[in-house]
Amino acid sequence: MNRIFESAHIGPLTLRNRTIRSAAFESMCPGHVPSQMLYDYHTSVARGGVGMTTVAYAAVTESGLSFDRQLVMKREIVPGLRRLTDGIHKEGAAAGIQLGHCGNMSHKNICGCIPVSASTGFNLYSPTIVRGLRRDELPVLARKFGEAVNLAREAGFDEVEIHCGHGYLIDQFLNPYFNHRRDEYGGSLENRMRFMSLCMEEVMRAAGNDMAVVCKMNMRDGLERGISLEEHSIPVARRLQEMGVHAIVLSGGLVSATPMYVMRGELPLTTMTHYMDKPWLKYSIRSCKPIVRNIMTRPVAYEEAFFLEDALKFREALPDMKFIYVGGLVAGDKISEVLGHGFEAVQMARSLLNEPDFVNRLKDDPHHRCGCRHSNYCIGRMYTLEMACHQHLNEPLPKDIVNEIERIERQQNCR
Repeated sequence: MNRIFESAHIGPLTLRNRTIRSAAFESMCPGHVPSQMLYDYHTSVARGGVGMTTVAYAAVTESGLSFDRQLVMKREIVPGLRRLTDGIHKEGAAAGIQLGHCGNMSHKNICGCIPVSASTGFNLYSPTIVRGLRRDELPVLARKFGEAVNLAREAGFDEVEIHCGHGYLIDQFLNPYFNHRRDEYGGSLENRMRFMSLCMEEVMRAAGNDMAVVCKMNMRDGLERGISLEEHSIPVARRLQEMGVHAIVLSGGLVSATPMYVMRGELPLTTMTHYMDKPWLKYSIRSCKPIVRNIMTRPVAYEEAFFLEDALKFREALPDMKFIYVGGLVAGDKISEVLGHGFEAVQMARSLLNEPDFVNRLKDDPHHRCGCRHSNYCIGRMYTLEMACHQHLNEPLPKDIVNEIERIERQQNCR
């Protein structure tokens, strides 16, 4: 337990302890600007004892937006972000922000253009036609990552987390599931890493010596015949290490094809469709619920520290690299176990949504377990409204949502 409350060191940044609020999408930025709700949530988590809290999934440019309640890095939002980071710092925590581009995981009515990706095609999950990026567009888009880092510095952030996983744009170049290019950005892994390298060169240049740089990447994509650790993921991590990245968050899954591989459990479709504001989408999902649940969002059993086995292989392969563990941490005992394997820090999301003061509670009780029961209500809700735990809502829930929550929680308790 003592390791939890040791300081952590990520590049030029020192954290007061080894806990980080992971960059789980809050859906608290209507109009793509920081809101009072975003301020209240992150400052409450900072007050609750974490070493750093990470603002989620800010798009580096408008074409990278997935949601209409998502941040986009523009100069006009810097004052609002500065207010947020000042509030986080006042509570004693560091402030991080995740930067990324969603690639094909968007729609024209959100991002303002035909969604782009490594290759041309059709994204069934949006659904939309997708345009493959031209070679001359790639350096321009990479520079947007560097510009976003500079804006993050102006806004007072101590760290940036670059999203290279989960089937978003950088991962769409890395992963042959998406990348069918025949130029120097496709084919071999060396070629598929070129766009990531372009982006990270801009990021590291902009970060200089005063900002910590972390990358989130996939160990596996969750597909039956998907990417392997030895031939794909560990070499990607090695490239990031060579480029000077200060730490790597080890994750997995594709938000399109295998969303529950990263979120675990079952996607609560009744909850998700209840909040949807597009009737055609609501009713199409409800009418095809068995197909959606068992094929498009196939459940994956939840267990504590579900990425640990794979993450330890990275720890062994790259002993000099700092890794941050994420995935299935809801109790002090398991957090201590994970840190005992040599990870620099741990990231958590639902623990801190359920209990923003979870870290402070660990000080009082090293064996404390948060009250999250893994119904995934928070995930079903966040696609339309802000992420929230059903245990803390003021308004009563409809009976069909209550029934769904109870059913999923019973399944979790049976495992």
